[in-house]
This record gives sequence, structure tokens and C-alpha cells, in this order.
Amino acid sequence: MTETEAQMDLRRDCIHYRGDVPCTPHKERGLHCADCPEYLRREGRILLIKLGAAGDVVRTTPLLHPLGRDYPRHRLTWLTEFPDLVPMSVPDRRRFDATSVLWARNTAFDLVINLDKDPEACALATEVLADRKFGFVLGDDGFCSAVGEAAEAKILTGVFDDVNQRNSLSYPAEIFGICGYEFAGEEYVLDRPALPASVAPASGRAVVGLNTGCGGRWTSRLWPEDHWAALVGLLRKEGLGVMLLGGPEEDGRNRRLSEATGALYHGTFPLGEFVGVMDLCDVVVTAVTMAMHLAIGLGKELVLFNNIFNPAEFELYGRGEIVTPETSCSCFFAPRCREAKPCMDTLRPEAVRDAVLRRVDAR
Repeated sequence: MTETEAQMDLRRDCIHYRGDVPCTPHKERGLHCADCPEYLRREGRILLIKLGAAGDVVRTTPLLHPLGRDYPRHRLTWLTEFPDLVPMSVPDRRRFDATSVLWARNTAFDLVINLDKDPEACALATEVLADRKFGFVLGDDGFCSAVGEAAEAKILTGVFDDVNQRNSLSYPAEIFGICGYEFAGEEYVLDRPALPASVAPASGRAVVGLNTGCGGRWTSRLWPEDHWAALVGLLRKEGLGVMLLGGPEEDGRNRRLSEATGALYHGTFPLGEFVGVMDLCDVVVTAVTMAMHLAIGLGKELVLFNNIFNPAEFELYGRGEIVTPETSCSCFFAPRCREAKPCMDTLRPEAVRDAVLRRVDAR
């Protein structure tokens, strides 16, 4: 084949074309451009910027439904700090780093959606070339600026606690509105990874996963360790299997709880395998963390602890309920509790057990 023939055999406008490496139809089936039955002409490019946190990336995935419907032949690029949490259905998942930023700054897009108010995300959204932009850009003053009324409302809920407390929209409804859509219950999109070979579920009439931490930043959400231990005992008396869940920050706590209560604990796992371990559970009990969003994405029944956030922001899809402390929280959106006696101490294990039993029955 001559050089000219090789160039003619290359369909750069195909939605599968990747430029520097083989496309999926060629890699998996040995197809070439000239006779490829999977050729689809790319009609444009979309850039989605949603960097973090990990849970926020997962709860942004409902937006893939209307984007896929309205732009079936556009190549979607998602820039994020957590590319492993972006579904495989997104053809171009890129980590937010210097390489990806350099590429984005030199690529023309039909649509740019930036859902992060962080200055670096806003700066990139401002700089890239695009016919249309939704979400947040960088203002002349160096701060986040909104594109459209829905994005402006999202800025207000971020800077004024009282406005946030009055908000009645869930997070998916907010981001749909920013992009010109109306949220209609579209589900999260989460890939189910393979389960690690050494992991087996707890035995019982249903398996309850207890995610015992809340991250190092938001300790105002933390439930006392003795309450977790009491909950394990109550659940096991009901014939339920109990698995302890968490990452490196929860490892010491979970090992102590497992030794004291007999609850099953498999240790910590890389993020993808952790999703597989959680998939063994029928019900997940957790504070507002990444685990909450993973449970929603996996379609699990959910018991959600909440004290410092507006409960309206959570879309549970009819598969969960929120439990709150008996003492009202005075630390709205505060990462550290300001009270001598934390309100989470007044969330009784019996109340959580009752919520778990309702979710078991709702399966």
C-alpha cells in the first residue's frame, strides 16, 4: 500500500478514531477503515469538566443520559481527578493534568460543560474554544462566574448558607438545569467491576454493608465507634449478615469493630475493587460520602446519615431513607463540630436498625 492509499484508508472523522492508538473496532475485531461496518461519522466534540470529589463525579453521571440522546455522534471527553469512576461508555476519559489541559486548550469543541467552581476548572472552561458553554467560567476578577441563571443560582447556594438551606432541588436537578435540561429521574451510570477472588459475602437473610467513616475533612458527620458496634449486634440479632466497609482511614476502626463484634471485614481495596465488594451488599448504611453515591449507582437500598447538609440535595431514587440525630445540628455545612456534645452522638443505633429493616423489606 502506498502512502497515499494508506491516508485514504484512514477515516479521521470516525467517532471511534483515537489518533495515536488503534480504535476499539480494530483492536478487538481487526477492522480497517475502508470496510468497517462500525464507522460513524463524528459530528462534533463535547468537553465535560467535573474534577471531584469522587462522589460528585459519580452523581454527575445521570447527565450522560440526555447528552447521549441529544449528541449521539459527538465525541465526549470527561476531564476529572477520578477517571476510573467515569463509565466506560464515555469514549474519552482523561485525568485532569498538564497533558490533558494542553490538549484541551488546542482543541475546538461544540459544547463545553464545566460543573466545578474551582478556579482551575473555570480558567480552563474560559480558555478553550467552543460554540457554547454551560456552567462556570472565570470572571475578570479571577473568581467563578456563571453562564446562565441556573448556574448563578448554584453559585448563590455555595456562598450563602441560608440560601443553601432553602434550596429544594437535588444535585442532579441542579446540574440538569445548568445544562438546559429538566431532571426526570435519570439514574446514575456506574460500571460494575469484577469482584476480587478472595472476597465472599457475609451470611444472613440479607447483607448489610456498614461504611463506618466519612473522610478526614468532614468529621462533623462521624458516628461514634461504640454506636457502630451496638448496631452490628442489633443487626446480627435480626439474622442479617454484616460487612464493614471503608478505606485506609477507616481500616483501624473496622479491624477493631470486626474483632469486637464478629462482623465480616475484608480489608481495604483499590477503588474499582471496592465497588465490587460493595456490590455484595443488599443494604448500605453510610454517612454522606463517596460510598453513598456508589451505593446509589449500584442500585442498593440505602440508609443515609445526615446532619450538616440540606437533605433536598440527595436523590435516592426511592431506594433509601435519611436518618438524622435526635438533637438538631447547628453546624450546617461545617467540617468540624462546634458543639461540646456532637449531635451525631444522639443518633441511636436502634433507630438505624429500624431503618435498615425497612430497607430490607423494601427490596
